[in-house]
Amino acid sequence: MHGLNLRSRHGGTGPAAWAALTLALGPWCVLPAAAQSIAGDPKATEQWSPVPPLVSPAATIDAAPSDAIILFDGRNLDQWVATKDHSPARWSVSHGVLTVDKALGNIETKRLFRNYQLHLEWRVPKGITGEGQLRGNSGLFLASTGPGDAGYEVQILDSWRNPTYVNGQAASIYKQAPPLANAMRKPGEWQSYDVVWTAPSFAADGTLKSPAFVTAFHNGILVQNHFRLSGETVYIGTPTYRAYERAAIKLQAHGDPSAPISFRNIWVREIAE
Repeated sequence: MHGLNLRSRHGGTGPAAWAALTLALGPWCVLPAAAQSIAGDPKATEQWSPVPPLVSPAATIDAAPSDAIILFDGRNLDQWVATKDHSPARWSVSHGVLTVDKALGNIETKRLFRNYQLHLEWRVPKGITGEGQLRGNSGLFLASTGPGDAGYEVQILDSWRNPTYVNGQAASIYKQAPPLANAMRKPGEWQSYDVVWTAPSFAADGTLKSPAFVTAFHNGILVQNHFRLSGETVYIGTPTYRAYERAAIKLQAHGDPSAPISFRNIWVREIAE
């Protein structure tokens, strides 16, 4: 490069100068965009349809957008049933808040879903007692595939200064993936989960075609980044997949002895495949 003058007679670096540089450097030369000629029609790479649907955002960050399905708005449990027998859900609803009744067991949505975006808020009671997994334990099952705790669980737990195994703390994919961060607020304060669920798909014979994925935010902080699940949640052993088409969203009534947690403002947006 010594002695190569890229200046044109007008004081600039014109096309001739860039051509000289190309000859000097050979195949290793990458010219800046301004020095490259543009060929072809830019319209060939423009997409005009289909036009994305218009969705009105909520007036506040915690409210539901215009196309959301409201699962709990503080008034009743009309969208929910008991997991064990599909009778009407009977957890306590008071002052806009839904509180777990551990004696009654899990509840799940009447509707079945596939891929979706979910918003849910939950609160560990102030003054909670216990430690580890026995403190504010519950679960959000993104797909309830059977009775009891069958399905795919995002853990709910008091993880404020409460050590436990990391793939069992709040916002973990239970027994599969620890959260990327501990975003827990202290007991008595409301927490939020925002989850994008991509359901697994199966062939006609029940074999897995594509696995499930989860992206999740806890209190606005990314805690699961398109995590690939190994199968359904299991307490002991190795996760495996079982074929299903659509499934309910389930909330867990965990049997730990601590005071029950509460929920509010639950909504979902279905995502087209």
